[in-house]
Amino acid sequence: MKENTKKAVVLLSGGLDSATTLAIARNEGFVCHALSFRYGQRHAREIQAAKEIAKALGAMEHRIVNIDLGQLGGSALTDRKIDVPKNRNAAESDIPPTYVPARNTIFLSYALAWAEVLGCFDIFIGVNVMDYSGYPDCRGEFITAFQNMANLATAAAVEGKGKYVIRTPIIEMTKAQIILRGRQLGVDFRLTHSCYDPDSRGRACGRCDSCRLRLKGFAEAGLSDPIEYA
Repeated sequence: MKENTKKAVVLLSGGLDSATTLAIARNEGFVCHALSFRYGQRHAREIQAAKEIAKALGAMEHRIVNIDLGQLGGSALTDRKIDVPKNRNAAESDIPPTYVPARNTIFLSYALAWAEVLGCFDIFIGVNVMDYSGYPDCRGEFITAFQNMANLATAAAVEGKGKYVIRTPIIEMTKAQIILRGRQLGVDFRLTHSCYDPDSRGRACGRCDSCRLRLKGFAEAGLSDPIEYA
């Protein structure tokens, strides 16, 4: 049997969206190089989750890069002086305090750099617009713009070695559809972490935007969320 050499960089946050995205990439035959970040976020729980998910889903390797966006602030996830909103009205369409300025642009830039070093042209990211939390860097327009930039800004693309593709397999799925797809592909959601503001034991708060979207998704999928809540 011919060895599979189709490689991809997969951004892995530790949440259920990125875990399902990694499972999809593996299912499509990619050898996956998972990439996570310690970016000055409020807690390290999601990094532990990412480590466990990468191992469980068979990533070829998993790298964790340290960048301190906390030095810049501007987000409830990187500045403890800004409160994480709880029990927010789901109908609110403003950009919430949990938006981290330019985060996906920064993460994709690191993924692009690593992809060029690895000699691969596929990058997976688990952005989603259906259960929208108000983040502008989760939209298809942004992904298209970044992909265009990637093919203008890299030596590999300019020299004609390949064209970069930013793959967003769950972008138009509901949270319930993501959960069901992940379950079908063997994702153990007990390993995932979504909460913006877990307690000292790492338990999800159940009240932040991310927890509420997660709980709503499991309910609509007809399943129980297997993680522990405070």
